[in-house]
Amino acid sequence: MASLTSQIADLQDTKVYKDLTWTGSFDDYLAIVRDNPKVARTAFQRLYDMILSHGFYEYTDSKKKIVGYEFFKDEQAGGADAVFGMDITLMKLVNTFKSAAFGYGTDKRIILLHGPVGSAKSTIVRLIKKGMEAYTRTDDGAIYTFDWEIDGEVTPCPMHEDPLHLIPLEWRAAAIKQLGLDEKCTNYPLPVKGQLNPACRHRFGELLRRYDGDWSKVVNNHIKIRRFAFSEQDRIGIGTFQPKDEKNQDSTELTGDINYRLIAEYGSDSDPRAFNFDGEFCIANRGIIEFVEVLKLDVAFLYDLLGATQEHKIKPKKFPQTDIDEVIIGHTNEAEYQRLLNNEFMEALRDRTVKIDVPYITKATEEVRIYQKDFGPTSDRVQGIHVAPHTLEVAAMWAVTTRLEDPKKHDLSRLQKMKLYDGKVLPGYTEENVRELRKETTREGLDGISPRYIQDKISNALASDKAGGYINPFIVMNELESGLKHHGLINNEEHRQTYQVLLSEVKHEYEDIVKNEVQRAISADEDAIARLCANYIDNVKAYTQKEKVKNPFTGQSEEPDERLMRSIEEKIDIAESRKDDFRREIMNYIGALAIEGKQFDYKTNPRLHKALEAKLFDDQKDSIKLSSLLSNVVDRETQEKIDVVKKRLIDNHGYNEESATDVLNFVASIFARGDTKERK
Repeated sequence: MASLTSQIADLQDTKVYKDLTWTGSFDDYLAIVRDNPKVARTAFQRLYDMILSHGFYEYTDSKKKIVGYEFFKDEQAGGADAVFGMDITLMKLVNTFKSAAFGYGTDKRIILLHGPVGSAKSTIVRLIKKGMEAYTRTDDGAIYTFDWEIDGEVTPCPMHEDPLHLIPLEWRAAAIKQLGLDEKCTNYPLPVKGQLNPACRHRFGELLRRYDGDWSKVVNNHIKIRRFAFSEQDRIGIGTFQPKDEKNQDSTELTGDINYRLIAEYGSDSDPRAFNFDGEFCIANRGIIEFVEVLKLDVAFLYDLLGATQEHKIKPKKFPQTDIDEVIIGHTNEAEYQRLLNNEFMEALRDRTVKIDVPYITKATEEVRIYQKDFGPTSDRVQGIHVAPHTLEVAAMWAVTTRLEDPKKHDLSRLQKMKLYDGKVLPGYTEENVRELRKETTREGLDGISPRYIQDKISNALASDKAGGYINPFIVMNELESGLKHHGLINNEEHRQTYQVLLSEVKHEYEDIVKNEVQRAISADEDAIARLCANYIDNVKAYTQKEKVKNPFTGQSEEPDERLMRSIEEKIDIAESRKDDFRREIMNYIGALAIEGKQFDYKTNPRLHKALEAKLFDDQKDSIKLSSLLSNVVDRETQEKIDVVKKRLIDNHGYNEESATDVLNFVASIFARGDTKERK
């Protein structure tokens, strides 16, 4: 039997380790570049190719072509950092990377992600950093640097520069052309710019003097090429900088500082070998540097940032400007960005910034996916507590409605507007109307309730004594409402009251949702729905073609059953004045299917399906006597029928025994209220 250690060792892929620790000569590297010029890409080019390597897809939303990128689904990590509902934002961001990759100007800009708190700005950057780490470990993303071997001592290039920088700049372009290194370049030409950092330049100069200026002897005898991979933990290729206390932070954290211990060895603080090129700009060279809350930086840091952005150079203390090649990406919230706009001394920074708005999600179905990741059936956070159907859905609906602006030109509630944004169909509204609704907004998605607030309140609900093994929409909605009184980011009482009104509207919407769900459970006899549908279609066909219907029982030809047709159409609010349009629409739909050789199925028409279920429910609800649940006096026959409905809720709609019982009692109370109103 193998030892425990060897069992663990079997999990290692030694080939991967060997590939990532490959070493070779400068000649070997030139051969690699000739065969695969992509190894010498710039930081923006490598980033853009990394995103594309995961694939992309296209779709149309409100007549607008959208490109989505598989990378942001974070499938390699099981969706841990997946970004939902932000395809338009991400498309703009990737287009900026593309422009920078091809050198169209945005490579000399700070990429600034701007948006409200909790809108996934940090998550997007974290995903990109993680993606770059993984990409440089693949064959497609391979990247190389060099070490100095001098008198038996090995010294790595402190900034992980491309070995092509060892070719002097004045004849680098000619060398690349003469060696045919760029013959296989398809997307991007080999970069020619960039010179060695001061430490490497000093070593290079010393060795040139040793060999009387023979460049070939320097690179052949003292340069060892090696492959490396980005690692945020090891501070290789990925840097992160965030504001701290002004007394404990200075610009050397970005550009490096003098190593006083080495001054005694090298004799001067202006010897580059006595300088630690370990600032965030230095270690992020050829990769990416993230600036957390970038606009909170002190002015001294912003000066370094300006040069790094526009000139691709940094200025270490006591040394000349040093070339860097990296993606500079920062993020900030609304308050800090407004301060930037109002500060005339920040004009240079504004001019060097590409702002990408990262708003809150405005599609409820996408918002739900955020909460499913944390509180769905596969989440560890739930820990055996049942989350009743629609619990996350109502929380998402409310969150989204708080972020929407009231329509200016249309007689719509925010809830109705949310449904249109979510792809739902409302009578009288087209995709063009939805586009108009989006265009007329100014700050939609930049205000409202954060996903973090929703996540906190769902967590509170799970941890509360009320949970008792499961939580339902009402427990969560009560948490959401009570939390508004102490919400730290709501300092406007009018906004607080608006949010409470919107929550009431969502509660009414939930009532409609569960009523329809119980209706479907009661009327789940598909054969009965199919018969009702066939009867309806026969009557509609006869009505539109001005014919009569043959009575299946008497065999007599009769006028179309107007009462039957209206009883179904009224379930989906088809007005008397629109009944002819609706019926013609149904017949045209059936005709179009027939031309394609397809048969009509009521399930393919959601509105008709809903109307048929509601009609069948009305026909059957009296036999089930749902309202008898409230009296606690249920005869055996009724109880058996209720148990069948409950089982359907559990099997088909995701309830458990307790939540199914509660939702039946709740719907029974709704119908009881309705019966009381009718009697009055």
